Amino acid sequence: MPRVRHTPRNSVNDRPAGWRLLLRRQRALVRPAIGVALVGCVLFMGFVIARSSVPAAPGGMMSSFRERLGRMSAASGMSVDEIRIEGRENTPEPLLRAALGVSKGDPMLGFSLEQARARIETLSWIEHATVERRLPGTVVVFLEERRPFAIWQNQGKYVLVDRDGQIVADKDVAQFRHLPLIVGAGAPAAAKTLLNALTDRPGLAAKVVASVRVGERRWNLRMTNGMDVMLPEGHEVAALDRLVQLQQEHEVLDRPLLAIDMRLPDRLVFRPRPASGDAPDSLAIPPIPPAMAPPAPISVLAKKPT
Repeated sequence: MPRVRHTPRNSVNDRPAGWRLLLRRQRALVRPAIGVALVGCVLFMGFVIARSSVPAAPGGMMSSFRERLGRMSAASGMSVDEIRIEGRENTPEPLLRAALGVSKGDPMLGFSLEQARARIETLSWIEHATVERRLPGTVVVFLEERRPFAIWQNQGKYVLVDRDGQIVADKDVAQFRHLPLIVGAGAPAAAKTLLNALTDRPGLAAKVVASVRVGERRWNLRMTNGMDVMLPEGHEVAALDRLVQLQQEHEVLDRPLLAIDMRLPDRLVFRPRPASGDAPDSLAIPPIPPAMAPPAPISVLAKKPT
């Protein structure tokens, strides 16, 4: 059997050629370089996206940079393909899209998220907004709308207000005729406690046409039969409980009364409705001055006859 000749492992013949050694060294250097380049690209894109949400002064360096970046992103195919709006119920869509300031086909990175959000939050219906950019081509708008709480009548005009007294809208108010009506200067800011108390007493609330703010201090209730209930300042809830009890025991709200004065803690004053041609009793409480009374609160909001 012939003997097999083994070459020593560390012989010169085992060493790779010089070009192979060079290739191995270059490959060892190229891999980290590629990794560093990728990390740099990611960081740069993150910087660009973060900076694109910061407001930029018109004509400023950031503004011009954003415009150039927008053109570059559009040229590379990164344009707005879809605009999604979530949470919109009452905000007019044309006003919302105009405030957003972004349309399909616009550069995806060519606008400021913060500026778009700020413009949307100037709309009266919007309490809070969030604008997100989802690459490669989707813009998402999340809305929190103000909830109309009451209809406010002041100086012959009707507007919707929320629980905090903020004006929500002054158009298409008749669509919300089911909401309670408040009247007078200062009514929106003070209405929450009274209207919540009436909501908890639905039998009484059904007889109330309007809640009238008097002197920006207290409330009168205008009832469906034309009666006025004068509530004490700062003690409306207790007065409502007393009124509910009086209605259950004596049906005072169904009697021919012009007004019930509950402002004094130790007594009630009833003003009977005068018969036709009779002079009013001089001891009875005076009626609400015309400026305090709601001028035709129902006719404006009532449904048109069919």
